[in-house]
Amino acid sequence: MKQSIFLIIFLIFLTDVCDTVGQLALKSSINSLNLHVNTVKKAFQFIMKLIRIPRIWAGFLMSTLSLCIWLVVLSGAELSLAFSLDSMRYILIALASAVFLKEKISFGRWLGIMCVVIGITLVTVG
Repeated sequence: MKQSIFLIIFLIFLTDVCDTVGQLALKSSINSLNLHVNTVKKAFQFIMKLIRIPRIWAGFLMSTLSLCIWLVVLSGAELSLAFSLDSMRYILIALASAVFLKEKISFGRWLGIMCVVIGITLVTVG
């Protein structure tokens, strides 16, 4: 039993890593366009530019991989446990955004993330 819970935790972490990498690829791709969408024509132009960026496809691929791993997780874990542990992605996204996208994470946001971590711990232990 313990081996399977460690496998589930590892797979959930892998899901979160894949999703984080995918989101970073998508966000950095969109940032590179520097295009503001406020009309239908600009939305179409935006989409046409996006589909030509390899990082967009890498982001979609990572999100697809994350979904596939998540389906494996769901086949072997209770949803309430899996979904609680999946909240690790909040931490990973914040850290990756700060490191790779140079986003500033305020103290209040870090405090909120720590509340999520405490909540995850309480739900997982209980």
